Amino acid sequence: MAKAYWVSAYRSIKDADKLAAYAKLAGPAITAGGGRFLARGLPAEVYEHGLQQRVVLIEFDSVEQAKATHDSPDYQVALAALGDGVERDLRIIEGA
Repeated sequence: MAKAYWVSAYRSIKDADKLAAYAKLAGPAITAGGGRFLARGLPAEVYEHGLQQRVVLIEFDSVEQAKATHDSPDYQVALAALGDGVERDLRIIEGA
């Protein structure tokens, strides 16, 4: 079974306090769901049409595990805390 990855790109952070509240709840929810944080922060370098925006990369054992974690009650509480505090793009992709 192929690994799966959450890739989140933060287009804008509108409310740092909401993001902090989300992070406090989301980290444990993601870890409990089997997620492993591989990278998070601003890019060291951007090329071509890349954007200097916060990126988070999380590894899961499968797409199903990644989706189940996203849809879990604990992660949904974290999303509610985030509310409209950021504009981001979150994708789940299957590993090669």
